[in-house]
Amino acid sequence: MNGPQAPAPDAPAAVTLRTMRWWDIEPVLTLEHRLFPDDAWTPGMFWSELAYARGPRATRHYTVAEAGGTLAGYAGLATAVDGTGDVQTIAVAPEYQGTGLGARLLTDLLTAATAFECHQVLLEVRVDNARAQRLYERFGFAPVGLRRGYYQPGNVDALVMRREHTGAPLPPSDPS
Repeated sequence: MNGPQAPAPDAPAAVTLRTMRWWDIEPVLTLEHRLFPDDAWTPGMFWSELAYARGPRATRHYTVAEAGGTLAGYAGLATAVDGTGDVQTIAVAPEYQGTGLGARLLTDLLTAATAFECHQVLLEVRVDNARAQRLYERFGFAPVGLRRGYYQPGNVDALVMRREHTGAPLPPSDPS
């Protein structure tokens, strides 16, 4: 049998990325609480971030990933006057984990960091999240420090990672 194969009935829909807007806050909060029930961001935190994401003086970049009209993930980057970017958040719905969506979201943030003329990008990741650490390492992030008790509850340490941002090509997007 020749021709295109139909996706498996349980295969996730194709995912598209676009700029996060105010009307995305409610579905983003739903996924935020699903993924991070103990330390989810508040509506005010997302509103505040989006307030700095538009216009000529924008210092934030937020993206949502949609699949079939459903939120599959989101990510955000903040920039500072000194040319440092900071990954604020990357979240992927469980049904899309392992599909490469995390890599696509990180690629989007690093592309925004280039547009913002960042010379380095920082992030924090839970010390017990080896999967995310491997993703960040593939993109050139290296550990530079530790923030003790950063994630609550549970008093879990955060590994601080940095990528010297030269606008160099990014690794291909593969499942992670």
